[in-house]
Amino acid sequence: MYGLLFSHVLTRIDPERAHHLAFTVIRVIPRLGLGRLVRRFTASRSSHAVHTLGLEFATPFGLAAGFDKDARGIHGLGALGFGHVEVGTITAHPQPGNDRPRLFRLIADRAVVNRMGFNNGGAAEASLRVAKATGLRSRPVIGVNIGKSRVVAVDDAIGDYISSTRALAPVADYLVVNVSSPNTPGLRGLQEIDKLEPLLRAVKTEAGSTPLLVKIAPDLTDDAIERVSRLAVDLGLDGIIATNTTLSREGLRTAEETVVAAGAGGLSGAPLAARSLDVLRIIRSVVPAELCVISVGGVETAHDVVERLRSGATLVQGYTAFLYRGPLWARQINRGLDRLLSADAV
Repeated sequence: MYGLLFSHVLTRIDPERAHHLAFTVIRVIPRLGLGRLVRRFTASRSSHAVHTLGLEFATPFGLAAGFDKDARGIHGLGALGFGHVEVGTITAHPQPGNDRPRLFRLIADRAVVNRMGFNNGGAAEASLRVAKATGLRSRPVIGVNIGKSRVVAVDDAIGDYISSTRALAPVADYLVVNVSSPNTPGLRGLQEIDKLEPLLRAVKTEAGSTPLLVKIAPDLTDDAIERVSRLAVDLGLDGIIATNTTLSREGLRTAEETVVAAGAGGLSGAPLAARSLDVLRIIRSVVPAELCVISVGGVETAHDVVERLRSGATLVQGYTAFLYRGPLWARQINRGLDRLLSADAV
């Protein structure tokens, strides 16, 4: 049914408007008192719990940052079957993001191009909503992804990240430093070791006991990925998230004129799968087994999740396939894990 709805209705609606419509429905689930009922329908039948970051994740599959930018739908998303929900990217200063249109479907590739630009209401407001969500029963693990405010110069980025950390680390289950979005000018330059080291060191100090991870781009060279991975270990970070969206447009099936019309922005979805998997394997080859590595990029099926786990991922995230698979996507993953992981155990 969702396939027909997507093909005949949603594809005729602006992608960002369709997102907001879906998000409204998700937020209504707990308000109607349906959270527990929906959760029973979407959860795994067997235990696939993962213990990492000092936390227990009911399932290894969670929702990546970008869907719930302002921490407004955590409870509803948890009810849909995601074991963790990473909110954001949140910035210290409220900002509207880039001009619309800024979200584009590449349907033939089951992909999306976005140049949202960290549209959010700011760390102070988000911290109140995250704090409220952490007090709820039967909630998912809550990660908070933070980035640089557009109004702040790159040279002043550390202070900006510290402001967000001060507001959000006390209420987050884990915190993520995003230095890899292509949609904020100068942000990806912070992945250079000479800039990244003082930034991560400062945020780690401010975050205190809250687990800290860094999220990197798939467009880094293999050598750069190894350097960042070793830096994360040296600084005592708790994990790495790989990967963010890509600037590459290679190998797409979508008509070239459609891709050109979409314009600049980060590409996510199925075309990112191979590179994301390669980055995961590179990271795992240089970091200790106990370091949490979260794999994201091109994940759509339970088979994809299992492949990432077998390749060294501690946890797995998805996002773009949510648009193509619909509200029962996490349930499909969880029930698929029941089948596949049970078969592994035989």
